[in-house]
Amino acid sequence: MPRRVIIDTDPGVDDALALILALQSPELYIDAITTVSGNVDVELATQNTLTILELFSPERRPPVARGAKRPLVGVLNTAAHVHGDDGLGGVSRMLTTAGQPCYPAVGAPHVMQDAVVCMLDLIRRAPGELTLVALGPLTNLALAWRRDAHTFHRLAEVVIMGGAVTVPGNVTPVAEFNIHVDPEAAQIVFASGVPITLIGLDVTERVRLTGELIDLSVRPVGSGLSQFVMDCTARTIAYSSRVERPPGMAMHDPLAVGALIDPTLVHTVPLSVQVETKGELTRGMLVADRRHLRSDLMAPANVRVALDVDADRFLEMFLRRLQTP
Repeated sequence: MPRRVIIDTDPGVDDALALILALQSPELYIDAITTVSGNVDVELATQNTLTILELFSPERRPPVARGAKRPLVGVLNTAAHVHGDDGLGGVSRMLTTAGQPCYPAVGAPHVMQDAVVCMLDLIRRAPGELTLVALGPLTNLALAWRRDAHTFHRLAEVVIMGGAVTVPGNVTPVAEFNIHVDPEAAQIVFASGVPITLIGLDVTERVRLTGELIDLSVRPVGSGLSQFVMDCTARTIAYSSRVERPPGMAMHDPLAVGALIDPTLVHTVPLSVQVETKGELTRGMLVADRRHLRSDLMAPANVRVALDVDADRFLEMFLRRLQTP
């Protein structure tokens, strides 16, 4: 039986690839997609989600609910310099030979207006059955906990793409983007008592989609889906190759979905993890207690943190799923 999931997302190029992987995977049943401000503002995140869903037949498109416009505290900082002004690597400006948009804007008459209501309603209907996959800042999740902690606790699990425990951050020397955008929300979720699996930079930075892999394994597929993947990743792969080492685009969000499909792709360890919300230089940093002390002298573990990954096997899975009709 497929695993039932809600995907909370802020597309974002790697979010787009994660949604494609989820929709191409029979192991998952997506009850809803909720959107949040992060890589782009929530209006654009919602529009981008609809653009991605247009790649699939209507019967395969889950309902979409619009979420938080801003973090719990402070102002929103987006990542347009990585993902492009439209969040999808500039695909909104691509034209066919006839001068028509390759990926026209999609109307949103059926988008639900409150992601938190959507989440909580689904959990109430299926207590203990739903996994919430968080691919963006954790604002919607924190708001859901604040509104109804009892219902939020009835999630089977939360899988989070975010944070860095044993490696540097990617926004500051110590903070990863999703946690850094809304550290107050992240701390609420980490302290919620819900089972959490964290897929952070410790593993995602080791899984890279390169231009060579695109040419070898994506371009020959020749489908609308593979064309979209080529179109939306080109800018981000070029950006990563300029500023990061090793070259290629880190598969942050797709790996979070991949680890849900096949948990053996990552190795996790239980740790006590808190979020720094006050530090001038460390805001958004994850503080994990990795000391070798007796268990009774340490706070209990609240997160299973992925620290190792079978990168080749994940990439093989992802590329193979693009070839499925």
